[in-house]
Amino acid sequence: MIKKILIADDHHVVRIGTAMILEKNFDDFEIDFAETYDEVKQKVTTEKFDLIILDIELPGSILKSMVREIKKISEDILILIFTSHKESVAMQYIQEGANGFLNKLSDSETFVKTVENIFKDGYYYTPEVLNEMVKAMKKKNPTETLSERELQVFNLLAKGNGNLEIANVLDIQESTVGTYKRRIYQKLKITNLVELLEIYNKIH
Repeated sequence: MIKKILIADDHHVVRIGTAMILEKNFDDFEIDFAETYDEVKQKVTTEKFDLIILDIELPGSILKSMVREIKKISEDILILIFTSHKESVAMQYIQEGANGFLNKLSDSETFVKTVENIFKDGYYYTPEVLNEMVKAMKKKNPTETLSERELQVFNLLAKGNGNLEIANVLDIQESTVGTYKRRIYQKLKITNLVELLEIYNKIH
């Protein structure tokens, strides 16, 4: 079955170079081009594409929001972000639903491997992108596990309030504050206020 690929890039050399690599390494592919984001939307609306190789800096680009918008038009389309931007921005696009992210400085072998794997598995991340994903996970805000009320208590504790003061501010029983405090310590895997302050200072 012929797969349809849309190469969306405003640089003629990149479009032609990308098409040549695809034609040399794959059979049963049909390639089309778009030079602006408006053209991308128009083509995706009127035709069925299997993969779009998308430059972030297309004329009319709305950056990471393009991914979600394109997937709204064509739910099953695979999107490979192909850009001169470094892998440090990759996570934003992957979180929006991009199936892969590749720097334009990558060699042709990496490009072919990426396209192959996206078609095979539905996604592919280079070691550089995986490294960024690991970094982002490590940076994840630990307070995301707290409920809204627990987060209020956490913030008040960090600002130096005692149980009684917190009870007055939130209009709850002092014993209830103690319960929230225990839950917060459990969830954040901490045992004292010093550790709580360390977390607070990291995220503020």
